[in-house]
Amino acid sequence: MGFWYFLILLMGIVLLITAFRKQWMPSKKWFASLTGVCMIAFSIFMFQDGSAEIMQQLLNQMNISF
Repeated sequence: MGFWYFLILLMGIVLLITAFRKQWMPSKKWFASLTGVCMIAFSIFMFQDGSAEIMQQLLNQMNISF
């Protein structure tokens, strides 16, 4: 699973770099930056010890089972 979290981290970094280098409309740049930051934050959170249990409890509270 660590591979996928690392891939999400890299995608978030690439998205942030792309958002600041391209000459996009401000709304598109803001959305790309926000998405990149969320991807980076999620992947860093999932790399922490105990994050799987936290996610399991959160999904159980929302009645989502896999």
